[in-house]
Amino acid sequence: MTATSPSAARPDFSGEVAAHYAEYRRGYPPAVLDVLDRTFGLDAHPGIGDLALDLGCGTGQLALPLAAHVRTVIGLDPEPDMLFRARAAAERSGVRNALWLLGTDADVPGLAALAPGERPLGLTVIGNALHWMNPGELFRALRPLTRPGGGVAVIANGAPLWAQDTDWSRALRAGLEEHFGRPVNASCGTDAAEREQYAAALADAGFTDVRETVVEYEDVLTPDQLLGTLYSAIPAPELPSAAERPAFAARLLAALPAPRTAAGYPEHIRVSLLTGLA
Repeated sequence: MTATSPSAARPDFSGEVAAHYAEYRRGYPPAVLDVLDRTFGLDAHPGIGDLALDLGCGTGQLALPLAAHVRTVIGLDPEPDMLFRARAAAERSGVRNALWLLGTDADVPGLAALAPGERPLGLTVIGNALHWMNPGELFRALRPLTRPGGGVAVIANGAPLWAQDTDWSRALRAGLEEHFGRPVNASCGTDAAEREQYAAALADAGFTDVRETVVEYEDVLTPDQLLGTLYSAIPAPELPSAAERPAFAARLLAALPAPRTAAGYPEHIRVSLLTGLA
């Protein structure tokens, strides 16, 4: 929860963390997929359509809806438990054109083997995961693999729960800092300075027409959703045990102001799509 640079060790998001990720992490509204379609001219025709890569795919929140817009989507993630749950979600939803591969951004150059001598990728999406990678090296590796008119979309799917501009978010951050005994300040690639660095890295790698498109909407988190989403962001070694979790949850919720709505805690979600064309 505190790592802020690609050089930080990748966290352990296995076991219960992956389970919470699959159940509670928010998905992407249809408007986000519409932006990807318009920007990259995606083609879903069998045999001739686009191949898309979801890098750091987690449990498939973006890869699964993207599958309807391309010939094939590849979900690549370093955590086997995430991929297991992504594959299960694909089976439940009837998605048959998704492949799930174990790997990291360092494995991207190997994707050239999918179509030797060609540019196999129509689109690479990276949703709230680029802070675990080396953006400059990654974008330079993706550029020769990406078809003309295709490109890269770095998507920030809203600020983390502890980094929002609300009273309840600030209280949550204070409660987490008290529990862990250290600052909880990771923006997970969502703050303006990081987005500017990503845009510069895209341009330096040869991507053009680098721009940001924003999709905004309102939502409400129930207490269970707030806690489940939080548990999906705490690395497995630091996640309170099942026996400790009720007391941990009670302390956090008691520290928050009373929900402003009967349903729970309001969120203003700002989805930022930073795109560059090959």
